[in-house]
Amino acid sequence: MRAVNNNDNMRDDSYLDRLFSYFQSQFKEDVVTFRALRENVFFVKTKKQSFIVKGYQTNQRLKLQEAFTDTLRKEGFLNTYKFLVPPVHSQLFFDGTYYGCIEYIPPSKTVFSYHSQKNRQEGLDLLERFHQSTAAFEARYRTLLPQGDITGKWVGRFQQFANNLHFLRYFIAEHYTNEILSWGQWSLSKIYNELDFGDEPQVILHGDVAHHNFMRNRAGQLYLIDFDLINIGPPAYDYLQYANRILPYLDWSLDKLFSHKQLKKYLNDQAFLTALVYPADIYREWNRIIRENWYRDQKKLNSVTDLSIGQFNNRKKFIEKLKDMLE
Repeated sequence: MRAVNNNDNMRDDSYLDRLFSYFQSQFKEDVVTFRALRENVFFVKTKKQSFIVKGYQTNQRLKLQEAFTDTLRKEGFLNTYKFLVPPVHSQLFFDGTYYGCIEYIPPSKTVFSYHSQKNRQEGLDLLERFHQSTAAFEARYRTLLPQGDITGKWVGRFQQFANNLHFLRYFIAEHYTNEILSWGQWSLSKIYNELDFGDEPQVILHGDVAHHNFMRNRAGQLYLIDFDLINIGPPAYDYLQYANRILPYLDWSLDKLFSHKQLKKYLNDQAFLTALVYPADIYREWNRIIRENWYRDQKKLNSVTDLSIGQFNNRKKFIEKLKDMLE
């Protein structure tokens, strides 16, 4: 059997074949299915059991993920996976990567997305429960996890976008990039000099609330997955990222955004409103397109162009309304 590669950006087939051979030699049960899902994440099925096998750069990172998900479940948050002790001869380690085995949760045929109000609210409800659970043990992880630094991250992302301008102007007209840069400059100047996000109690943040990190099992129950970017900070950091992710599906409506009960409390929060001006998604996606040389992929290019230009007028009206509220 050959390894199956479901992602054109994965390593080449010869590498996957060697990795498959290694797994065959290490699992005590015959591997009957081996499929690449994304970079360093694989579906492995033996004659008795199915696993998600995920790679980590260091054994320390793997052990942290095992400990965190175990603590999370002990604190009562069961809407996620658990790491398993797999039937292997020794610790899985191949080509500088340590591999852990995660329980396989058979997914629903319907993929979670932010298109529907029901999904958007259910995702927020689950994220709130996650924060409530991690608040109970955040202190135990302070020496293990980084402190969230949204301002530092955003300054770096802004600078990288600005450095890419000479390249970006092959794809976006200059008046768009100038406006998009001005939004970031305005937001960062206010946050850096005047505002503080630190009033809320500290929790362990998920750090990447993209739609693909929520999944439904076959029974329809929603799960939160992939904790590679966990860090410590106020819940507002995750909620800001969530708001940024769902706004395109709300036609950039403030009223629709703050109709969600978890976000309503930030309606008069100057730091939160100021941060909403920052175009995190545009900077993130263009920086990634250039870093990964994805500009040759027309599908990816169309997606980020729509984010920047197709939604430009609605976003501009949204930002102007925010500024009127704040100034």
